[in-house]
Amino acid sequence: MPRPSIQLSGGKPRRRPSVVPPWIWFLLLAGLIGGGWGVSQYWNRSRSTDRTPSPAPVPAPVAQVVTNAVTAPRPVVPPTVVPPSASNRVVAPVERRVVEPPPVRPALTNRPVATSRNTNVIAAPIPSPVLTNAPVVSSNRPALRVESGLVRTNAPREVVVAGTNELDSARWSLPATNRIALQIALAARGISSGSIDGLPGAQTESAIRAFQLQQGLESTGRPDSETLRRLQPGGRCLTARRITEADLARIRPIPTTWLGKSQSPRLDYESVLELVAEEAQSHPRLIRQLNPTVNFDALQPGVELVVPKIETPPVRQASVVRINLSQRWLRAFDDRGFLLLHFPCSIGRIAEKRPVGELQVLVTAKDPNYTFDPAVFPESAEARGIRTKLILPPGPNNPVGVAWIGLNRPGFGIHGTPGPEQVGRTESHGCFRLANWNAELLRRRVKPGTTVVVEP
Repeated sequence: MPRPSIQLSGGKPRRRPSVVPPWIWFLLLAGLIGGGWGVSQYWNRSRSTDRTPSPAPVPAPVAQVVTNAVTAPRPVVPPTVVPPSASNRVVAPVERRVVEPPPVRPALTNRPVATSRNTNVIAAPIPSPVLTNAPVVSSNRPALRVESGLVRTNAPREVVVAGTNELDSARWSLPATNRIALQIALAARGISSGSIDGLPGAQTESAIRAFQLQQGLESTGRPDSETLRRLQPGGRCLTARRITEADLARIRPIPTTWLGKSQSPRLDYESVLELVAEEAQSHPRLIRQLNPTVNFDALQPGVELVVPKIETPPVRQASVVRINLSQRWLRAFDDRGFLLLHFPCSIGRIAEKRPVGELQVLVTAKDPNYTFDPAVFPESAEARGIRTKLILPPGPNNPVGVAWIGLNRPGFGIHGTPGPEQVGRTESHGCFRLANWNAELLRRRVKPGTTVVVEP
């Protein structure tokens, strides 16, 4: 039966609002909660099925090629894919263990490195070849310093012993700018700067001028680039000189008096140092500097010394010999005017006795005797007490050395000397005095009749 409507006064009648039962609200709330939970579960399942699976870990390479300087980057190895089995099971890739190689320190040189096509093998550097098996004894010898004007350098710091002939060329070489090498190269051309000592001076400058004259260059006396290019000094210009029993047998004391010298069997060398220095055309001081650890007072057979390597210039006959008194040099020329020889020369102390003008070679002699005439040495107290002439035996310490070139003026000649280090620096008693090795070299270039011109 329908509810009766309520009639309000003054208007139309209105229906009473209906009331929703509570269980309806409970069902709606439960539906909303359940629906939200279902949506969230569905969303989580869809995200998990749509994501791409992570790839398997990439194994490191088994080995890497190591270069000599920089390690190459490690290559990426793709994962091993195994086809599925009949049961549709996926087999995981087999894990490989990688042993990392030890780090390789960069090499100090640029030697090639041997590589292998097999990347599982680490290549090793190729060993350098052995240059020599000669035994070497090192010594902490001081550097041989040369004076200004050319580059300073070091003398060889090792000496080969035990008699080996296989010498390392680098150990026995000097640079072209070394003054010792310059003097050795000049001597090989027949142009002497006196005793080789590695020091600058007027004699070395005069020798350079002579070489420049020989080569048609401007005569400056300085070792400029063109002079060095033509002279070509340096290289292997040092060598070893072994002491023998025959060398020691020649050593004998030299008497200090004229009478004592005349009674000696031979006026040979007083020391091994003197013998070696004269053979090497060098100053004894240089031989000591090249061999600072050697005791020259107790040398035994078999000891080897470092000495300049001297080469004898070619033998060519001289046509004219010129001696300059003011500049104190002697030069020899062939018949075409080509300079053959240049030597420092000592001249007579008394100017009135110097034979200026043109002379001729009268006689030559190797290892001559020397006749001592006391009348020629009035300044000597010993000579004043001697009433007769004395004959002194030959030898390098003979007053005229190892060679005599007599001129067509009585009592005058060109000869050697027992003191080669003083040639050109002191005045002789009357003749023209050369170092022993230069006097012997000139003796073989002249003959009786060769012209000798003495210039003021």
